[in-house]
Amino acid sequence: MDSNLIELTSEDGLKNLIEKNKGSVIILDFWATWAQPCSQMNEVFAELAGKNSSVNFVKIEAEKFPELSESFEIEAVPAFIVLKNGKIAERINGANAPELTNAVAKYAKVSTFVTGKPVATSEKKAVDLNTRLKELLNSSPVMAFIKGTPTQPRCGFSRKLIEIFNENQVKFSSFNILADEEVRQGLKEYSNWPTYPQVYINGELVGGLDIIKELVANGEFKGMIPKEKDLNERLKELTTKGNAMIFIKGSPEAPRCGFSK
Repeated sequence: MDSNLIELTSEDGLKNLIEKNKGSVIILDFWATWAQPCSQMNEVFAELAGKNSSVNFVKIEAEKFPELSESFEIEAVPAFIVLKNGKIAERINGANAPELTNAVAKYAKVSTFVTGKPVATSEKKAVDLNTRLKELLNSSPVMAFIKGTPTQPRCGFSRKLIEIFNENQVKFSSFNILADEEVRQGLKEYSNWPTYPQVYINGELVGGLDIIKELVANGEFKGMIPKEKDLNERLKELTTKGNAMIFIKGSPEAPRCGFSK
């Protein structure tokens, strides 16, 4: 288990962690055993912890700490809170792995030296942003950059796009560009597309709402959507994911039965 991945056992534990890590970033994962999306997001959370040693990651079982959940205004799980200097800097609601990954990348400390030589700030920032954008574009077969979220779109164009996706039963991930001005402005330049929403398939720009509507009208859209992997293919990928792969109840840091433990 990563030393920066912590399973909360008491409210005082979080208070002490915040006190000891003033000026640092702490990311909270509010989850529940009965919520299926939490299982997948807990794996994503653990993977991000392993890749970002400068950030503390804290798992909090929401129903075990009702007062803490209430203090952070947790209305549904999974929910993720980014704390910076002990204050809420960002909130990610729902099983949105791309948005969580982006938030971690945004707040994680990045070394300012490469091979012993300092990198110019503007150059390093541009490289970091392009890396983040590439990761976001490829984080899901169908990726939509919208204003708001699928359940709470913040503009009519984004709302219509979500309706089209739902009508055509498209599985997609999304990123709320209102939550990150750097991504909002950077993606316009990166893809040379000045407006939102923007839709990407397999990391390639398709276009905005008008183009999606046109593709739907002429019957091309469904053919562009990547086909879902069948069960055998998914199982093969899972069983070959590591040199040793085990299927357990729970997770290594929190097994849910005696045999798995």
